[in-house]
Amino acid sequence: ARAPENLMNTETRSSTLVWDLPVRLFHWLLVLCFAGAWLTAESEHWRLVHVTLGYTMAALVAFRIVWGLLGTRYARFSSFVRGPSAVLAYLRSLSGPKPEHHTGHNPAGALAIVGLLALIAVTTATGWAAYSEIAGDWLEEVHEVAANGLLGLVIIHLIGVAVGSWVHRENLVRSMLTGRKPVPPVEGIRRGWATVAALMLAGVLGFWWVQWQSAPADTGAQMTRASHEEHEDHD
Repeated sequence: ARAPENLMNTETRSSTLVWDLPVRLFHWLLVLCFAGAWLTAESEHWRLVHVTLGYTMAALVAFRIVWGLLGTRYARFSSFVRGPSAVLAYLRSLSGPKPEHHTGHNPAGALAIVGLLALIAVTTATGWAAYSEIAGDWLEEVHEVAANGLLGLVIIHLIGVAVGSWVHRENLVRSMLTGRKPVPPVEGIRRGWATVAALMLAGVLGFWWVQWQSAPADTGAQMTRASHEEHEDHD
């Protein structure tokens, strides 16, 4: 929802809850998983970690889709997904004297979010198929291309966050940590849904524990051998 400009001056601003805890936890878990999966992508030594983080990302996207339909006001896709005309109008306004301000995701940011969710789905699906040897080597190529596209979109998203923070004079990174933004209380949400977030975190940590416990007993030795082989190949 767009906050009226006359309500956005410094006299009426207040710290208002906008992002519920499940949205924030989803965001930062996804950041952690993507960074970890990217860093372990080329190493047999960390293959189990890479696969586990990839599966986690897939589950997080599935949760976000459900939460985007049933969640709080600004978590719902219906509150921020807009057409191309809205995206263009928002981008044009950034260079004007009164840039459009949106309490939730702006139309351009929403486009990036939808793209990120779609690319994560493609990346994790092709990664699973390649890991399971369902098809030929071409799936590995598709997986790599999708992952590179995902990295590019993440960079664009970060640039957008920096620009939005500067134009609107609000720290968007901090708001995704605290859940609060300097908007009138009428624009906020009533509760943070900490129970849902706790269940999500428990599910992720539980899955990681199961993955670790189900790993082969000699995983450590295999990982050490793989590390030595990689080192020899580089030499």
